[in-house]
Amino acid sequence: MLRCEVVGKIVARMTLSAGVLLAACAAPPRGEPALRATQTNAAGQPGADVVRVDVAENGIGGWPVYRIPALAVSNRGTLLAAYDGRPSLADLPAHIAVLLRRSIDGGRTWQARQVVRDGPAPQGFGAPSLLVDRDTGRIFLFYSAAVNNGIRKSARGNDPTNPNLAQADVSWSDDDGLTWQSRRLTAEIRDPSWWGGFFSSGQGIQLTQGPHKGRLLQQYAVQVGDEDHARQQLRAVSIYSDDHGETWHAGQPVGPGMDENKVVELADGTLLLNSRPKGAGKARLVAHSHDGGIHYDAPAPDRQLPDPGNNASIIRVAPRADDARAHWLLFSNTASIHQRRNLTLRLSCDDGRTWPRSRVLDAGSAAYSTLAMLPGGDIGLLYERDDYRYLTFARIDKQWLAAGCAEVSPTRSR
Repeated sequence: MLRCEVVGKIVARMTLSAGVLLAACAAPPRGEPALRATQTNAAGQPGADVVRVDVAENGIGGWPVYRIPALAVSNRGTLLAAYDGRPSLADLPAHIAVLLRRSIDGGRTWQARQVVRDGPAPQGFGAPSLLVDRDTGRIFLFYSAAVNNGIRKSARGNDPTNPNLAQADVSWSDDDGLTWQSRRLTAEIRDPSWWGGFFSSGQGIQLTQGPHKGRLLQQYAVQVGDEDHARQQLRAVSIYSDDHGETWHAGQPVGPGMDENKVVELADGTLLLNSRPKGAGKARLVAHSHDGGIHYDAPAPDRQLPDPGNNASIIRVAPRADDARAHWLLFSNTASIHQRRNLTLRLSCDDGRTWPRSRVLDAGSAAYSTLAMLPGGDIGLLYERDDYRYLTFARIDKQWLAAGCAEVSPTRSR
């Protein structure tokens, strides 16, 4: 059974099949207040520079643990925050649900939590990523599904009914995130030789120019190799659609040594892939694609971006190629070599070649983060903090971007 509910009230029950899941979740009540809101400056002290709202706190609202943030802004300007509701910190396989909250006031308050996907144990659905089709307004929500095995011990293949295989699912909404339908993508996107695979949580993109304009891209990671799971290699893959999500396809895997990965379209149409490295004490891995995500060049470490082995986010400030800020990128991660702490926001003025401006948003323990440009020009960031106790939305005032690249000397920005 598939359960669609607003917390505390089941509103629909429908049979789960291997094909299309005709599930519709009722709209949540409006106007639920945020859990907590605080204002801080760049140093983390009280001020008006950053407004923070705790969107979820462990143990409150029906689940012991909330993890894995995804963030997007709909065509109507609604903020969508998706994440896991978990019985513990453990990943799939576990009885995990995909949850979502909406904000219609720029993240100041959040509506009641929705359950987008859930099912009876041992079914689990988790690690969400959001993607908005700007042409149609449809909102996609990707996530993994599991019964017996998670990513690391998944069976090989692409059988959508195999309970030992880590499955690939997607939900979509045509009414601004109020109701959702779902289906399975495993047979469409997975090569039969692949082992475990998972969508990279956070946010996908839509290409805005060139021969593949309008293409939807959602990043994926897949294990390849022999039957010894310890020797399998993790590679990054772009999953794409050229028909607004009616069908999906997989590009060529790039790696090894990859993990959760994101992609951003640069001003000239090139794609920049940015990946979590395998293990701690390393730097982010980057690669480029010139054919819309089908192929990437060999990944190389970017020593400017230290990473402890953690999910991160990279976005472009201005989507229009003729905008003066089209070359500006924003990047967020825990800028530490060995620990998940020191959440830092960086600005590149030259398509990611250099990162001359940065600011620490949370010097304490933090983990996954997802960025989005908000209506009006502020920066939105949904992230895990305080040893995974909270999922927090931070709204960074656009004044931080106002100076932009004017403060960067020509020598440093080359």
